[in-house]
Amino acid sequence: MAASREGARLARALGRKLSVHQSAPLCARGFASTGAAQNATVKADGIADIESTSSFSTPQPGKSVVEAFEESQKRRSTERRLPGNRYQYHPPKYNRGPLHPVQAPPSSDPTARDFVPGPFSFPRLKHTYDSTIAPDLMTLTYNHVPPGAVPAESQKGLLRQWDESSPYHKNRPSRGPRGGGSSRLGILERDVAWHNIPEIEAVTINSYAPLAADNKEYLHVARAVVQAISGQFPEVTTVKHNVIHWGVRKGSKAGAKTTLRGGAAYDFVDKLVTLVLPKIKDWPGIKATSGDSAGNIAFGMKPAWMAYFPEIEFNYDMYPPKLMPGCHIFIHTSATSDRQGRLLMEALGFPFYGKITH
Repeated sequence: MAASREGARLARALGRKLSVHQSAPLCARGFASTGAAQNATVKADGIADIESTSSFSTPQPGKSVVEAFEESQKRRSTERRLPGNRYQYHPPKYNRGPLHPVQAPPSSDPTARDFVPGPFSFPRLKHTYDSTIAPDLMTLTYNHVPPGAVPAESQKGLLRQWDESSPYHKNRPSRGPRGGGSSRLGILERDVAWHNIPEIEAVTINSYAPLAADNKEYLHVARAVVQAISGQFPEVTTVKHNVIHWGVRKGSKAGAKTTLRGGAAYDFVDKLVTLVLPKIKDWPGIKATSGDSAGNIAFGMKPAWMAYFPEIEFNYDMYPPKLMPGCHIFIHTSATSDRQGRLLMEALGFPFYGKITH
């Protein structure tokens, strides 16, 4: 009995498998094979229509075709361009005053005539100044004034007032200093605040060669040296006055100078403090009495010290040692007194020596 049931089960399973394989009729399978053959024939016919040669063997277009294409492209670009005299902005060549309807754009505008691209790098010393030196100067010179306190006025540097003895003295400005013009009074020292922390404004390099009047080689070497250490093309300086004892004649060319501003000034000062001045043996520093009472400090470099600049050191044979000039370096700061200027210079790394008299 069990064997008969097992045989019936196998027969049913075999029947289901045969029904699946025979679901597609034999005629359909014949049609499919016929369609595949026809598609292969069509493909063969299409491949036969394709050119046997490649595009590299195609001949170049004629000269007339190229000229016609270029003319069409030129006409199309001309049609899209606006007329420059009407729609394009041209900065004025001259400043005709603040009330003129046409004003020149600022120097930072790329359309300005005096536009200078950059800066392309941030000086290392400038970054140190912004992050460390400026906050330290602000902390060292901080003077706390309680709110509402009236600061005590000192008589030093104050202009004289009118005594109100005449009705014409009313609303008049203060009187000038005694003994001359305002130049005798000098710049009044202002307290260091967050908005006027001393910083470097410019650096002037001046090389004086008095023998250049008789031998132009001195002038050529001076210009080459100043251009090498500054990175700018210097201008030639001339003598303003006659000095008979020194054989200096008025109007003769006797040196070269240049002025660095912005990032170039900070890079030059960084080079001085880091590379040049530490190599000078027994250099005491800058004299403490140096200054012009307006925060600007100056010092000199001997001809033997010029070889310590990296631009001259690596190619020293190009400069004749007997013609090598010295130079004067003027560091212009925004300080309002020599005391503040020395404080900034010491923070930048310049040493000072001697007794301070003022």
